[in-house]
Amino acid sequence: MPRPFAIQGCPIGPGHPPYLIAELSGNHKGELARALALIDAAADAGADAVKLQTYTADTITIDHDGPGFLLTGGLWAGRTLHDLYREAHTPWDWHPALFARARERGIAIFSSPFDETAVELLEGLDAPAFKIASFELNDLPLIRRAARSGRPLIVSTGLATLGEIAEAVEAAGEAPLALLHCVSGYPTPPEDCNLRTIPHLAAAFGVPAGLSDHTHGIAVPVAATALGAAVIEKHITLSRAEGGVDAAFSLEPAEFKAMVGAVRAAHAALGCVHYGVEPSEAGGRDYRRSLYVVADVAAGEALSAATVRSIRPGFGLAPKHLPAVLGRRAARGLRRGEPLAWDMLLPEEPAR
Repeated sequence: MPRPFAIQGCPIGPGHPPYLIAELSGNHKGELARALALIDAAADAGADAVKLQTYTADTITIDHDGPGFLLTGGLWAGRTLHDLYREAHTPWDWHPALFARARERGIAIFSSPFDETAVELLEGLDAPAFKIASFELNDLPLIRRAARSGRPLIVSTGLATLGEIAEAVEAAGEAPLALLHCVSGYPTPPEDCNLRTIPHLAAAFGVPAGLSDHTHGIAVPVAATALGAAVIEKHITLSRAEGGVDAAFSLEPAEFKAMVGAVRAAHAALGCVHYGVEPSEAGGRDYRRSLYVVADVAAGEALSAATVRSIRPGFGLAPKHLPAVLGRRAARGLRRGEPLAWDMLLPEEPAR
């Protein structure tokens, strides 16, 4: 059983609905008003939390166009890392306003720090948790620094081997911890998702496990819910058509709201192991098959397949009794349409 994990008093893990995080990333397009609107959209869609990324181009890389610094494939081909991160970063002087807006809207807000200075900034804003991004999972000093804050850590596992995940878990020490299965493809094709990893992560490390998703649409988060995901993280954008560094694999507000509803419904549908009648089936048993008189029968007449059948509704004897009923004699006259009961039959004649 995963150890207890909660953010701002909201329990996360088995027995609780998935904790739904709306990732803003760089979809604010460098506009504070758009970033604030994204927080509003996340709150209106029913997300439990909104997540930022706290870095600058210079805290995450250097301004260089040499080998390794120039992207050669994917959505951002041809751009340098420094150029991409300069566009995508969330200015640090926005953070107080963003935290204030989220708190006004009653939605949790935290961030992914990418170096120690970001951790310090977020501590000053009383962030209730930290998210460690997949690309930083191997930065064990960063994980240790975040863990020293005593705040819950959510760690994405994209690109990592099982051994590397184990090292990150060890670096987190006693900090409350959740792991998110993640495929760091932008976007991720569903066939690469391997969602069965989610329960394996939970069992292997004894912590809640969930999904950080980069697929199109909402099918994969719903499937992850069915496999026990405790957390779902998904990017949100005001409009894919308007662009943004991560807009291509982000959900628009109406889509995010649909995901929230679908995930909540999927979790509710899991229920428990149960056999029998559910409240929504009330009265349904009355319309199962049972034994009925289908032709008038005189008193003392033997019942036959022509006079007794298994039909709907279900107020007569169970169909399993048909072999025992055939050949028995009627205790009184029976009318077509009567449900058959034992007291309508004479006692069986003793064998001779």
